[in-house]
Parts: sequence; C-alpha cells; structure tokens
Amino acid sequence: MKKETLNLAADNIRILAASMVEKAKSGHPGGAMGGADFINVLYSEYLVFDPADPTWNARDRFFLDPGHMAPMLYAQLALIGKFSMDELKQLRQWGSPTTGHPEFDIARGIENTSGPLGQGHAFAVGAAIAAKFLATRTGNPGFAKETIYAYISDGGIQEEISQGAGRIAGHLGLDNLIMFYDSNDIQLSTATSEVTNEDTAMKYRSWGWNVMEINGHDVDEIRTALDAAKAETERPTLIIGKCIMGKGARKADNTSYECNCKTHGAPLGGDAYRNTIVNLGGNPDDPFVVFDEVKELYAERAKALEGIVAERRGVESEWAKANPEKAAEVAEWFENKAPEIDWSKVQQKENDATRNASGAVLAELAKQVPNMVCSSADLSESDKTISFLKQTHAFTKGDFSGAFLQAGVAELTMACCCIGMALHGGVIAACATFFVFSDYMKPAVRMAALMELPVKFIWTHDAFRVGEDGPTHEPVEQEAQIRLMEKLRNHHGRNSVLVLRPADAEETTQAWKLAMENVYTPTALILSRQNINNLPAGNDYSQVAKGGYIVEGSDANPDVVLVATGSEVATLVEGANLLRNDGLKVRVVSVPSEGLFRTQPAEYQETVLPKGVKRFGLTAGLPVNLLGLVGTDGKIWGLESFGFSAPYKVLDEKLGFTPDNVYTQVKTMF
Repeated sequence: MKKETLNLAADNIRILAASMVEKAKSGHPGGAMGGADFINVLYSEYLVFDPADPTWNARDRFFLDPGHMAPMLYAQLALIGKFSMDELKQLRQWGSPTTGHPEFDIARGIENTSGPLGQGHAFAVGAAIAAKFLATRTGNPGFAKETIYAYISDGGIQEEISQGAGRIAGHLGLDNLIMFYDSNDIQLSTATSEVTNEDTAMKYRSWGWNVMEINGHDVDEIRTALDAAKAETERPTLIIGKCIMGKGARKADNTSYECNCKTHGAPLGGDAYRNTIVNLGGNPDDPFVVFDEVKELYAERAKALEGIVAERRGVESEWAKANPEKAAEVAEWFENKAPEIDWSKVQQKENDATRNASGAVLAELAKQVPNMVCSSADLSESDKTISFLKQTHAFTKGDFSGAFLQAGVAELTMACCCIGMALHGGVIAACATFFVFSDYMKPAVRMAALMELPVKFIWTHDAFRVGEDGPTHEPVEQEAQIRLMEKLRNHHGRNSVLVLRPADAEETTQAWKLAMENVYTPTALILSRQNINNLPAGNDYSQVAKGGYIVEGSDANPDVVLVATGSEVATLVEGANLLRNDGLKVRVVSVPSEGLFRTQPAEYQETVLPKGVKRFGLTAGLPVNLLGLVGTDGKIWGLESFGFSAPYKVLDEKLGFTPDNVYTQVKTMF
C-alpha cells in the first residue's frame, strides 16, 4: 500500500480521536494522535482476524494497555466497521459503547478492558502463553499461527508490573508476542525525563527480548519492524516507537501543540481544535468522516483477510477432520462450559488443613481437566499447588506441553497472566499465593470481576494462625476486603466475585466444585495453613452450594445461633457442646460464602438464621466480616488488631479463639 494512503489513514484516526474528545468535552487526545500510525499499519496489513466471525478462536489479538487512548482504538475499529460515526460522537456518554476506557467486547474487537496502566500488556503475556499451551496440547495448527500484539505507553513501562511481564515473557521465549512501546517522552503531569532516565531497550534485552527502535510515525520503519518481529522464532519482540504526543496538533495561534502535556488529558479546545483538524486535512465543521481513500484501503484489507482467514481455517478444518474428538473438546473449552469432573475421585484426609484439602482437589483437576493451567508465586510447596504440578510440569522456553506457570515472586503479574489466559479463551486459569499477599492482586481481581472472567484465586494461610511468621504474614483485614467484592454486583447483576472460605476438608471439595462450576465470575478460595477438625459426622456437605447452612442443631427454636466461616466453625462446634451442657439449644451455622447465601430465597435464609433468635459470630478477621449475618443486635468475637508472632495454638488462647471463650461470650448474652 502506498505510504501516502497509510499516512492519510493515520491522520483520519487522529481527526476522529481529537473530535471524539472535543465533542465529549473530556478525554485524552494527545496519546491517541501519537499512536495512530502504528495501529493503522497493524490493522491494515498485519492483524489477522475474521471480519465475519470476531470470536474465531485462532485469531490474532490486540491488547491495549493505556486505556486512556480509547479514542485511538475506537477510531481504528470504526475503520474496520466495528463502530459507527454516530457511536464515535457519543464518547463517554450514558449508554454508549464508546466508554471512557475500552471495555471487553469481542464482537466490537475489544480484547480487554483497560485503564489501570500495566495490566493490559500483562494480559497479552497471558494470552501468548495460552496460545502456546493450546497449540501444544491440542495440535490445532491455528493456535500456532496466532500472534498476540500489545500496545504500551511510557506510564505502563513505569508501572512495576512491567518488570514481571517482561521477565516472564522473555524467560519463556514468547516469540508469538509483539509489543509496541509508544515512547513519546510525555506523561500526564510531566515529561518522562523528570521521573526516569533508564535505558528501556537494554532492560528488555536483558530479559531476553528482541528489541528494535524506530520512528513510530514512519510507515516503512513500522512495517520493517513488524516483519522482523513476525520472523522471530526465539524471543518476544519490543518495538520502541519514538512518537510525538499530539502529532499534528496546533495551538490557537497555529503554532505547534505537539509534545505538550496539556494534550494528554484534555480536549484541544476552541481554535486549537479547529486548527488541528485543518492541519490534518479534515473539516472541523464535519470531522466525523472516513476519507474515500481510507475506505478503499480497509475494503482491500477486508478482501485480503477473506483469503488469509479461509486458508487458515481450511488448515484447521483438515485438522478437525483428522481429530474429531479433540476438535469437539476444544470447541467446548471455548464455549466456557464447566468441565465434567468425577468428584468421587477426590479423597480427603480427616482433620486436615484446607490448603492440603485443596491440594487433593488440584491433583485430580490436573488429571481430569486438560485445559486447566495453574500458577503459583513461588509458593507451590506452601499453597499446595505442588499437588497440581506433580501431575504435570512447568512451562519452559520451547516446551508448553505442561500446565503450570512458575510466576516467581510477582503476585500481580501472575494474576494478570491468568486473566490473559482467560481472555484468550479455551483455558481455565488458577493462581495461588498466601492470603496476605492478595493485597498485591486486588487490582487484578477487580479487573477480572469487571470482565466477568472465571479465574480461580487460591489464597492460603488465611488468618493469624500463620503464627510464628508474625503480623506481616497474618491476614486480618484481607477477608473483609475481598468479601466486599461479593457484595458488589457486576453489570449482569451477579455478585462480582464468588468468595469461599471452607470450614474443613470436605467443605473444601465442595468449594472447589462451586469454583469449577462458576463460569461467570472470578472465584476466591480462602484456605487454612493449620489442621482443622472435621465437622460433625452426618453433616450434609451438599448444602455448601447454598452459601450458608446448618451444621448442627436444626431444632426449630434454638436459643442461640453460632455463625462462622472457615476454621472458626470447628471452634464453634466445640463451644456449642459446652453450652448444651448448660441446657441451651444451640445451632451452628457455616457460611463459606455470604454472597452466595444472600442469593438464596428469603425463606431458606430464615430457616438457617431465624429472626428473633440471639446470634453469636466468630471470625479470625475483622468483626465486620460477620456483621451482615449476625446483625447489630448480636455479638461478634473477631480480631481488631494486627496479629502477633507465636505458635498458632498459643495465639488461639491469647486472642480468645477457643471453645471456652465461645462459651463465656455466649453466656454473657443471656
């Protein structure tokens, strides 16, 4: 394609991006204008997708990291027919598909929700891992042809997650990953020179990346770099494009408005906007137009894609004919169905730690769920994902036949990689670390919740009973934080996260069953380090599916209801025995998921927690964990400070988490 036509198309993107922001009276025009050349070359010559089927499993994928550059993406997607001019005019307005930051919508060509800088390109790393894994595990040649493209900015490069993503991608030799770094040396408040002087190219080379530095506005240099990146067979590629913030922008006096922080996060405004549009070849009175030459450019690309896609799909069809059972299985993986699992194969030990019980489940999942990938942040022995790993092996450069990602000490990166696997599709992703380190992962959990991705988050060492490790490793407020997510609804009206803290080994099996059946939202499993006594014989563990249920004491008229989650339930059971010796009728209730419990019919909830009956709650976290269940008229014994360093049994005694104290506290209520 002629360079002049490609330059015109890039200017067309700039005009649309600036005009969207101008009409919305808010947004980010500068970065969008700077990145237009690269994204235009990518979409007009390189990105392979099926215009007739945006869900095609083996398509190339484009992950945008700087979500504030949404106008660039929307303008580009408009050129391929994904958005209308009227929709571009509604940027940032109620009910509009052109939201302030892009939101995951495959039909529209948006592969990820973006906004928090750094996470988007880590999603791309995860997607590249998923493509490698699926290519190896299925033999489908389509996955081997995929290229994952990522777009990152100066801000994203500065975010700490970029180190984790860069390290993992380089270490695994993800040659199917190509990342464009829009290096314009301008960020929202300052020039980048005021905050960094690092050699970014050298940094990525040290991680094992193929690095090229180009003029980010020169079509020929962009094309040459992409060709070289596509030819790379050993390393991921970073293309550092030196770009100009606000490319083509003019001030009110018609002097250059380029390389100016003010264009980053505000409309160009007034005469500056008009001068800019004129300078770019547009009509400021009618800017929402696609030039005829640009229409022709993308019509030709659509025609070319028909042939490219037909050839690729033809190869996939031949593979499917030769492997009908495998093809049918892969199709199910991408339908996001819950896998069929023989739960009877899971054998639990009595009175075991729930982390160990989770390990017993993971061992079976590794055997029974061929599209599941598990990851740990350097804690597999402790979080018991080692049980999964023992049934397979970790990914290494050139070998993706296993199903385990050793993420290293990088909790946020690990979580985002797992989200990227889920975004790619066809993969069930789970990741694990200590519960206290969920703090590092919260931004990723929120993004998974926003995108409604069924990633499984495994958090062990769930309370002050971590003991000797002390308060740095003892989660107290973390449960309250994550349980807020099960009180928050997603845009489909579901609890945004399913949070499960099982009370013993058998409840853990049931919790994992719910996690694997949950294909709509992320699931959080909160698990103990210490052994926990099994609940009383005859307990109906199937009731875990209701989120809360009666463990013992189903009398119609109890004197008091004792409520807890996790390991505290067993303590309540022992305390209840002491209370019954005094003639009290006591009910013990386990609520592994209040969010799930509150979705049950009101009649069921009241059968478990009858009105007008005294309630006592026990929690190893903040008392607020149980406030919604116990109420203000009840009593909650919780932990209202950081933990302490000591053996956990000593801590139980010192902090009042004993059957005797349950007895004492409940007796004060009568």
